[in-house]
Amino acid sequence: MEPSAITEILDGRWADLRRTVREQLAGVDYREASDLSTAEHRALVFDQLHALAKTDGPRLGFDREYGGGGDIGGSVVAFETLGFGDLSLMVKAGVQWGLFGGAVQLLGTRRHHERYLADIMDLTLPGCFAMTETGHGSDVQHLRTTATYDGSEFVLHTPHQSARKDYIGNAARDGRAAVVFAQLITDGRGRGVHAFLVPIRDTEGNPLAGVSIEDCGRKGGLNGVDNGRLSFDHVRVPRENLLDHYGQVDADGTYRSPIDSDNRRFFTMLGTLIRGRVSVAGSAGSAAKRALTIAVRYADTRRQFNRPDDAREVVLLDYQSHQRKLLPALATTYAMHFAQEELTATLHELQSTADPDDRRQRELESRAAGIKALSTWHATAAIQTCREACGGAGYLAENLLTTLKADTDVFTTFEGDNTVLLQLVAKGLLTNYRSHFEDLGTLATARFVAEQFVGMVTERLPNIGRDDADALHDRAWQLRAFEDREAHVLDGLARRLRRAASGDADPFEVFNSAQDHVLRAGRAHTERVVLQAFADAVERSGNPLLDRLCSLYALHVVNEDLGWFLAHGRLTTGRGKAVNGAVNALCAELRPHARTLVDAFAIPERFLDAAVLREEPGRQSAQWQHDQADNR
Repeated sequence: MEPSAITEILDGRWADLRRTVREQLAGVDYREASDLSTAEHRALVFDQLHALAKTDGPRLGFDREYGGGGDIGGSVVAFETLGFGDLSLMVKAGVQWGLFGGAVQLLGTRRHHERYLADIMDLTLPGCFAMTETGHGSDVQHLRTTATYDGSEFVLHTPHQSARKDYIGNAARDGRAAVVFAQLITDGRGRGVHAFLVPIRDTEGNPLAGVSIEDCGRKGGLNGVDNGRLSFDHVRVPRENLLDHYGQVDADGTYRSPIDSDNRRFFTMLGTLIRGRVSVAGSAGSAAKRALTIAVRYADTRRQFNRPDDAREVVLLDYQSHQRKLLPALATTYAMHFAQEELTATLHELQSTADPDDRRQRELESRAAGIKALSTWHATAAIQTCREACGGAGYLAENLLTTLKADTDVFTTFEGDNTVLLQLVAKGLLTNYRSHFEDLGTLATARFVAEQFVGMVTERLPNIGRDDADALHDRAWQLRAFEDREAHVLDGLARRLRRAASGDADPFEVFNSAQDHVLRAGRAHTERVVLQAFADAVERSGNPLLDRLCSLYALHVVNEDLGWFLAHGRLTTGRGKAVNGAVNALCAELRPHARTLVDAFAIPERFLDAAVLREEPGRQSAQWQHDQADNR
């Protein structure tokens, strides 16, 4: 099978855009950044950002009325595809057009759009997104920066060091304005966190009066991004600079909002900004694809140790242990790709609608949180696996993997700490669970749970004998296994919290003591969502190679969580062994297609210029096929 046939499936709805961005990337003045100083890397990335601003990509996510492309999903896909190259450029672009520009568009109103969006799109106004504080990262609702209305203007102030805006991309060097999140105070009353457009530098690049800017310095990765710290000493901002889509302050200080509840207004505002979270998940997937392409190509060439009866050394990818390293990671990368594609399509649909359905919006936010967590954790693990799979060569900067490892490490933290995100997923599931049962009496609930448990064991998961490996490949069984695990974990969590909450128990301690269960529920739900997305893609395409790859993903997840399936009676010990055997068999079956599967990512070759792949170009698959023919 030709890689292009699978590329067509992977490219999906935005195929033309993906091809265009890949072609543009191939023409970018790319330099491997490991030998650049921080200053050189920042200057290079800013020059590349200006070149990018001349393309259509940065305009995609903005309204057509202001010169944008009106393609929200396309903007996410464009950022995702940028992840094949220097991730500093992807992050810098994401800050400028996703976070800064996105906040002005989504939280501002017409006057902000007319005044600023054109300059943001063409990079006349470089900006930053100042949300995180030294003392408050994940807990955005309790930020300490204040914006007090004094009757004519807002006065922004950083009351102490832990309230300074920290790790802010574009702040240390290039940003001239910032969207600053602060506690709005008017008429002596706090109105919760709101966003303000705040100038931070003059046209010469000097900090404005009252604005202190520090450089975060060299980081573990992404050193082409100028992260900085911002502090404000009673900085005066015009009343019109409040981004007032969700809350307005009149000249006399009267506060108005279409949403009465401060809490609901806050979460509604944050919910509109999930585009960045979705983009990070996609870019993490692109980085994993790049690492796997390097590692699989290398493993298809590199030889080590002789066969006992043969003078030739064995190709690394012929070893089962090497297949088990790389092929389940490859299957997971495909699974995350199709889940990301569905997530992007849903985001596009909802944010292109003037009045999106609240329930679907909450589901989108939950799904974005879960997929971002699993995608970035997977990228971190997969890149480390690829580094190890390339041995000592993988540790050399010239082979690109160490830079990928360093640059993606922080993805698990920004746009939401992954642990916190999985808790958000679980809390959403619990809310839906409670709604489902709120009209049932105690006896009816108990009967339902008992029937559900019996159904899981006797009906949902049909018997699989130790030697009945074919049944494991049944897609319906795989989906039921994931659904069963999700339902059981969530039900157990709900009952655990109900028991613990009886009497005078402290609600915080109740939830805190169950966080292991909470995180498992979030993960089980998201893994089920990912498998469903992969299965749907296979059904649409009818591609037999992807069908086997989907089975490898499903059985790899079962195998990784085998303890749960055994402990809860879903699989016997013999059946557990059958799962492991099926994973081995699938790896062997997919091994001849490994090169095809990575080439299908269609990563521009200039971003795969690892030294270990230059020695004998094109030798990999031809040599392997020659050896197999000899063996026959």
